[in-house]
Amino acid sequence: MKILNGTYYCKLDAKGRLMLPSELRKQFADLQLDSFVLKRAVFENNLEMYPKDEWNNLMEKLNKLNRFKKKNIDFLTRFLAGVRNVNVDTTGRLQVPKDLVGLAGLKKEIVIASAINILQIWDKDMYENYLKETANDFSDLAEDVMGDIDFEDA
Repeated sequence: MKILNGTYYCKLDAKGRLMLPSELRKQFADLQLDSFVLKRAVFENNLEMYPKDEWNNLMEKLNKLNRFKKKNIDFLTRFLAGVRNVNVDTTGRLQVPKDLVGLAGLKKEIVIASAINILQIWDKDMYENYLKETANDFSDLAEDVMGDIDFEDA
């Protein structure tokens, strides 16, 4: 698993191109990342950017779903809607397809936030509002998610 780090404030140009910060591009080079999959997120109004090998690992798992169960087909159809393969060009830009720009409500100011092995792409205002709205609940969330993990055994 490739680990990506950082939160980056960037700009999206009128054509939907995003100049990736040099620190992030350096991580891509260090991790030998050159191809990505871009999709809308499941729970929030943002995009997720998967390194191609992480995406392929996820697809192998999802391919094991029984396709004779309607819920599985419904999930796959929704999960894979709008998925795009993208590459970073030689100048460090990434083209975000217009439909995904619209679905995520991206404007000029955006945030790229690491989420361990993938990146999230947010409209800056939506990202900051999300962090504000969830700030009070974070301690409870942290306890619910992490409280029963014994890191000595992990």
